[in-house]
Amino acid sequence: MSPTTEFESVSASAGSESGEEQRNRVDSVTTATSCRTLSLTIPSESFLKSAVHVKNQVVEATWRQGKEVVDPTMYNGLLGTAFICLRSFEATGEHSDLELAAEIADVCASRASSSTRHLTFLCGRGGVYAMGAVIANYMGDARMREMYLDHFLQVARERALPVGPEEGGFGMSYELLYGRAGFLWAALFLNKHLGPNAVPSDLLTPIVEAVLAGGRAGAAANTACPLMYRWHGTRYWGAANGLAGILHVLLHFPLSDADLEDVKGTLRHMISHRFKGSGNYPSSEGSSRDDLIQWSHGATGVGLALCKAVQVCPSERDLHDAAIEAGEVVWRNGLVKKVGLADGVAGNAYISLSLYRLTGDSIHLQRAGTFASHLQQNAAKLISLRPQHGPDNAFSLFQGLGGPACLWFDLLAPEKARFPGFEL
Repeated sequence: MSPTTEFESVSASAGSESGEEQRNRVDSVTTATSCRTLSLTIPSESFLKSAVHVKNQVVEATWRQGKEVVDPTMYNGLLGTAFICLRSFEATGEHSDLELAAEIADVCASRASSSTRHLTFLCGRGGVYAMGAVIANYMGDARMREMYLDHFLQVARERALPVGPEEGGFGMSYELLYGRAGFLWAALFLNKHLGPNAVPSDLLTPIVEAVLAGGRAGAAANTACPLMYRWHGTRYWGAANGLAGILHVLLHFPLSDADLEDVKGTLRHMISHRFKGSGNYPSSEGSSRDDLIQWSHGATGVGLALCKAVQVCPSERDLHDAAIEAGEVVWRNGLVKKVGLADGVAGNAYISLSLYRLTGDSIHLQRAGTFASHLQQNAAKLISLRPQHGPDNAFSLFQGLGGPACLWFDLLAPEKARFPGFEL
């Protein structure tokens, strides 16, 4: 039975499930079938062809058709198209992709200037200005680079960033999509591409300290865990709005011994409370739900945070073993019914790429290739079967075909592969 046929039979039999269960149920049977039938060594030309084809589709759907820019940000908006074009340029050297990324970033910046709601890389102005500066730097346009950087530094001086706590009615949330961790990631992105002092530490250190202080305040009622955060009243664990995303960002900064111990202690709290049967992680503190294995919730996002922790603390064997185990959980269950980075197969492939860089073991690269090959065969069908993606999100970076395109580009040089908007 081919992977496509297997997927069709699973879809047809899912009618007895509730809508939510059907949307999120993990298809481990398909994973096993795919592992037997797909070649684990796919020529890079195949991934490149798929990546360029889908990149062109995304550009046509989101940019060429001249639609009004409703969302200028990264996660589901037009800036995600600029990111895909930039990734294409980095992979192929095609300068027209870089020029296109610059055009899109300029339009996104003009739309984002009137919005003050969010400041993060994935969902706010911080990402628009950071992307504009990095693209301009690639273009050799010093004037535009400095203009975008100045805009970003103005955002960095927003009073809410270093002020808290959120629960007390001041400041802003702490998580990656909309909160302080997401702004800090945008600054890290700039410092990686423009130099370590592009966004100076005197602007960032108070924000890092506010995130740590907020986590300690949130954990006051839960002495078993050093850091804890709420988003809309729920103690989420995942990468998008929870612990995994916040801890992952904190691990990129120079932390004191006490701060680092709190980060590691929080990860160990999560490890000790994973589901014993499956090895997966709850979506939130105390949750019994064990059907979400993705970047947003579950083993993928937590596993990526653990990989970063091992890079920072290579002697911590328990963290290393937990990262490997998270990768195994995703490998067994990761061919979910969505395609994107946030909650689909493309995002799940990146834990294997992270483990490949961490361990050098080629089995992880082979697994990422299997996920990518599954997407080559099934991505268009998976999108068409999921009308809730909508006509725009179907081509977005985090929920649509933009994620697979980035994955295929990344597999051309897997040692450099990074989860878009999350790994550096």
